[in-house]
Amino acid sequence: MSQSEQLLSLYRQMLIIRYTEEQLARSHQMGLIHGACHTYVGEEAIATGVCAHLRPDDAVFSTHRGHGHALAKGVSPREVVAELFGRATGCSQGRGGSMHLFKPEVGMMGTSGIVGPCILQATGAGYSFKLLKSEQVGVAFFGDGAVNNGAFHEGLNLASIWKLPTLFICENNLYATEVPFAYASGNPHVGNRGPAYGMESLTVDGNDVLAVYEAAEEAVRRARGGEGPTLIECRTYRTRAHAEGMRDAGYRTQEEVEEWKERDPITRYNEWLLENEEAGTETLAAIEAEVKEMVVDAEEFARNSPWPEPETVSEHVFNQR
Repeated sequence: MSQSEQLLSLYRQMLIIRYTEEQLARSHQMGLIHGACHTYVGEEAIATGVCAHLRPDDAVFSTHRGHGHALAKGVSPREVVAELFGRATGCSQGRGGSMHLFKPEVGMMGTSGIVGPCILQATGAGYSFKLLKSEQVGVAFFGDGAVNNGAFHEGLNLASIWKLPTLFICENNLYATEVPFAYASGNPHVGNRGPAYGMESLTVDGNDVLAVYEAAEEAVRRARGGEGPTLIECRTYRTRAHAEGMRDAGYRTQEEVEEWKERDPITRYNEWLLENEEAGTETLAAIEAEVKEMVVDAEEFARNSPWPEPETVSEHVFNQR
């Protein structure tokens, strides 16, 4: 892929996430989604910039806000929307919903509503890859709230000791549900914690897709080369409520939300592409039209997909005795 093609691919991927999430928000309001729906609106640059460097056999472990990670890792909009609709054509065959997206075929190893376990899972994946002497990479995407969880200390410490090929991507959107990270942590920064574990770490603007892309490129290179893990803090912001249907006032001001909307990652990248003559308005408009059509198709596909058959309820369930 040429540099020009790669730059446009980043734009297209962010749009796929944004338009899919906006459609899911509308679908939730219409009662088509049963259960929670945590959108990734405002944070698209992170999943896009990191996953651009991953292969299908690299393993991604995610959190409750995982739609963007799944889409960036190769799960189609059809499969994501159908899963949230609870349909058999979803990536988890209608069994997972918003917070449990799986597709091992493309290395999407799962999202979870439990805070923190993805850190340990990615560490375990890195350990497996090291034992196999492969060049695969394990990646954990997690929010700022997870860094106050014991799994954060345990995972980073172990990954550092054994120099595991693992990326720890903290999406610091400043709030753990409605609790300000600055209040919940004595050190409200994550990117400077790496040295305490003896690992590389840095902080980047999570709303700048090129900054994320460049940081992830180096981290993946180090991981594949046997140089160990990297912690990357991406400073970002979700511009919708913690979950659809929840209140979005009382813990942050509308002025703060509007200020961050001015730093929207897609708008900024659109302007950058035009200013640097990497693409013209017609090219970008064509990409936007194509993605919009893709998302409309995904919603229609999900609506028309069958529900899981009741007789399949015991499939994929394992007796541990």
